[in-house]
Amino acid sequence: MTTRPAASLRSRYVEQAASDLEENRRLQSELTSRISALRQEEAMLMDILRLAERYEGLPDPSPLPDQASMPDQASSAESDTKGTSRRSLLGSVLLELLAAHDEPRLAKEVREELLAKHPDRSPTPQVVRNTLESLVAKGRVQRHKQQRAVLYSLAQRPELRVSSRSKNSD
Repeated sequence: MTTRPAASLRSRYVEQAASDLEENRRLQSELTSRISALRQEEAMLMDILRLAERYEGLPDPSPLPDQASMPDQASSAESDTKGTSRRSLLGSVLLELLAAHDEPRLAKEVREELLAKHPDRSPTPQVVRNTLESLVAKGRVQRHKQQRAVLYSLAQRPELRVSSRSKNSD
């Protein structure tokens, strides 16, 4: 009698293990395809970033297609930048805003300050967060987590810390 319930229990364990293995394989396949899609997206974003950096280095950038079809937009952009021929990249502006503060700041606060100081710019909150995260990835901004909040501050350069120590020891 004891062999029959034990065999039944063993077969249930075998069925459960087989089911779990099948589910794990399905999840692994799903995650593999997600990783592949994310790698493709990363490659596309890196291409966009390289193009943006190349565009930043041009002395007099040609107008974008929507600017060419809308002369009022191009003229207002030139007048808003106080005589300069182009606007700074959003990342550069965010670095300047973070440099003006000693304490880490929420992305929302940085965006509000950006909108106040640069009324010609109106990036969405997601664009500001993405740009800040891009700067974190480049090591130019530090991310600080406090409970559920994420704060950002200008990254401390190691060479600056070393030079300040050497000045103190002199």
